[in-house]
Amino acid sequence: MKLKNYMETAVQNVLDELLDKTNCICKCSRCRLDIVAYALNHLPAKYVVTDKGHTYTRVAEMAQQFNADVVVALTKAIRHVGKKPRH
Repeated sequence: MKLKNYMETAVQNVLDELLDKTNCICKCSRCRLDIVAYALNHLPAKYVVTDKGHTYTRVAEMAQQFNADVVVALTKAIRHVGKKPRH
């Protein structure tokens, strides 16, 4: 396994769900990447290297606070990028 910021996976997993509920924002690849980058810059990194670390992080992802933090960061990112799209 390679070094991976697991938070990237968590953010990308939630992004599609939130974008499906939002009609007032561009969903092009540039805007999507800007949203992900903004959210990741406002969330703590969760780096994993081993399968055990990956499993531990997956368990932590199930915690309500973890999910809430990801949703809040993505919601702020969607609003920010929606006001100033760079495409």
